Amino acid sequence: MSDPVEISGPAVAEAVESALAAVRAASSIAELKAARSVHAGEHSLLARMNASMRTVPPAEKAAAGKLIGQARATVAEAIAAREAGLAEDEERMRLASEAVDVTALPSRWNSGARHPLSLLQETVADIFVAMGWEIAEGPELEHEWFNFDALNFDEDHPARAMQDTLFVEPADRHLLLRTHTSPVQVRSLLDRPLPLYVIAPGRVYRSDELDATHTPVFTQVEGIAIDRGLTMAHLRGTLEHFARQMFGQQAQIRLRPNYFPFTEPSAEMDVWQPNAKGGARWVEWGGCGMVNPNVLRSAGIDPAEYQGFAFGMGIERTVQFRHEIADMRDFVEGDIRFSQQFGMVV
Repeated sequence: MSDPVEISGPAVAEAVESALAAVRAASSIAELKAARSVHAGEHSLLARMNASMRTVPPAEKAAAGKLIGQARATVAEAIAAREAGLAEDEERMRLASEAVDVTALPSRWNSGARHPLSLLQETVADIFVAMGWEIAEGPELEHEWFNFDALNFDEDHPARAMQDTLFVEPADRHLLLRTHTSPVQVRSLLDRPLPLYVIAPGRVYRSDELDATHTPVFTQVEGIAIDRGLTMAHLRGTLEHFARQMFGQQAQIRLRPNYFPFTEPSAEMDVWQPNAKGGARWVEWGGCGMVNPNVLRSAGIDPAEYQGFAFGMGIERTVQFRHEIADMRDFVEGDIRFSQQFGMVV
């Protein structure tokens, strides 16, 4: 029980004025609650005056009670009025902060897009699956035997040099980042039954500098077909169909003699570009040829019974031909505006 306090007109007026000043000074609902606790709560000066009524002489109780009651009512009314005003102010501020300018340009969500290399790789896969071929994949960290030896590369072939191939330490493990997807063809020859019709898309690695025409990581698609009686005519027919699916029904190809360790005879394949910048011309698209008998023997296949053909081309180069993209760096810089040109396919 608290000690009695003086109950007089001046004391009550001073308590009321102090309470009203605190109420007026409150700038938020939280500050007003704190002022109410101090000036109108059970431990406030007015509450202690009300509790001290027991010490007032009976003749003075009525006047003192009326004085304190009016004081407490005045403070309560001031608190209620201030609370309503603050609540209205806070609601006005909240609505102002949530206001929407219907004349402003909308904030649009910028959706992503599939990369053109992924889209074309899937298109190539669909073309060959429709012809009855299978899709094969293999490790990007490859053994030297699969990448070179099984493909009839000599031990001193320039492609094995460090300036062309990214070898992985320690050297005695003979591991490298594959330089083409041909190792997948070798693995398919070892793992799958004959006859065999397989394409192998995927990333390959070369020790090239990134510039407008080269990139150290790019995408290839290679194909191999092994069956009885396959000839260069089957190879040409397959590639002509592929070229027309890629570049339109008017597309043409030509084969020029060349040399590759894993095919014999070998050819460089060109495709006719009627809409090329600077005028229509032939442009190199990839390499191809009949599978070298040594490659078949490496996989335990009798070349007298089975023959086959193989081919390979770059996905980036194909996209460049189809869409007249001059700079290889566009493929790797990750600019969403580049991919958006090819559609929002998901």
